[in-house]
Amino acid sequence: MSAVDARAGARSADTVGAGDRPPPRRRRPRHLREYLLFLAFIVPNFFFVIVFAYWPVIYNAYLSLTSWNMLAPVKEFVGLTNYTDLLTDGDFLGTLRITVIFVLGIVLGSMVLGLAIAVLLNEKLIGRGFVRTMAFAPHILSGAAIGTIWLFIFDPNYGLLRPIFGVVGLASPNWMTSSKWALPGLIIVYLWKNMGFIATVYLAGLQNVPRDLYEAAAIDGSGPWHTFRKITFPMLSPVTFFLVITTTIGTFQAFDIIALMTGGGPGNSTTILSWFIYQQAFKAFDAGHAAAAAMLMFVVLIIITALQARFLERKVHYR
Repeated sequence: MSAVDARAGARSADTVGAGDRPPPRRRRPRHLREYLLFLAFIVPNFFFVIVFAYWPVIYNAYLSLTSWNMLAPVKEFVGLTNYTDLLTDGDFLGTLRITVIFVLGIVLGSMVLGLAIAVLLNEKLIGRGFVRTMAFAPHILSGAAIGTIWLFIFDPNYGLLRPIFGVVGLASPNWMTSSKWALPGLIIVYLWKNMGFIATVYLAGLQNVPRDLYEAAAIDGSGPWHTFRKITFPMLSPVTFFLVITTTIGTFQAFDIIALMTGGGPGNSTTILSWFIYQQAFKAFDAGHAAAAAMLMFVVLIIITALQARFLERKVHYR
């Protein structure tokens, strides 16, 4: 047999052998196990987000279109009547005005005081660690504890502020029983509560500012104020952006300290939107108007957050 015939025979034998092999088994998807593990972790989270975050908003929107006293078995559909009633109600419009003053006073005051404290704590001072801890402490106290402390401080007869006013020959105001002083008093309390947290976050941002920028500014003869305005504050813009949004949302939701210290009074002088919603729902048992007010607050917060994200983020400098 020639060599050519031998090679041809070998090829035909290989062909027959290949045809006799069983077909390869179908493989499962390569990452099926990872996909199943991913679903096992993500599905419960989606469930809880939908049930405890999105569904309450949807149901609240439905309640805002009804008239219901929270006891009757049937809810009467009234359309946009609840919204019309609120937007034409003088008391509600007054509540909106008080809320704006309350939010602006706390947000602006907290940012300014928090940044000032952070700049001070960023210096090499004796006992700096202890002061940092004490500055942050009010943020972790409960609203009940804070309200009790400040009720004593504001007491016009025995409070801690009475001797301070006495030094300058003034009588301590009736902070929590005067419609003139109750709202400023609440703003002071929330400033004290918030500025430690804001100072701590600003302090973390200050410690991340590159030192070579300050060295270059010093070589150019830049003064402290010019250095702060041109270097420090712009480099803190991401922190400022975060704090403005979170503080605004948190201030709109203020409730516990108001409940303990003023209960929305005297009169309606400290009734902000969150307290108005509580009064309508659990004192007047008017779920429709309460839900409508809650939806209005929801929309206002979305608009404020969107405006902040649109205009403030332009001034944010990310390194």
